[in-house]
Amino acid sequence: MLQPKNRKYRKDFKGNSGKILGRAKNPHVCFGDFGMQAQEASRLTGRQIEAARRVISRSLKRQGKVWIRVFPDKPITSKPLEVRQGKGKGNVEYYVFLVKPGTVIFEIAGVPESVAREAIRSAGGKMPFKIKFISSDKVSV
Repeated sequence: MLQPKNRKYRKDFKGNSGKILGRAKNPHVCFGDFGMQAQEASRLTGRQIEAARRVISRSLKRQGKVWIRVFPDKPITSKPLEVRQGKGKGNVEYYVFLVKPGTVIFEIAGVPESVAREAIRSAGGKMPFKIKFISSDKVSV
């Protein structure tokens, strides 16, 4: 599961009341030929990223190359069930990546477009938001 090895501070503020504002800074395919682009704002956990990566690598049948363009580094805390309020902040439960619309999540290279499209479509079922299949300008497969 993806999570940081160490952090300067163990717990973060929620930040902006939990809203994810703005659009992605680099909404283009940089490394591969095809990519998975987020269409909505959401939180993406390390478990969701790993589940989608497994689906993509199984769909590619050990061909091609996969890049993961996101990393969950924001800690999410929660208190145990049936605990009264107060007594400080809860423990870190998991880490998330805050996805903005237009963020490229995965990139694929070295396979035909039909195989990449099917792999990204099936991995999109693991995502908590709508996705879009995108390709780079330099596609030559």
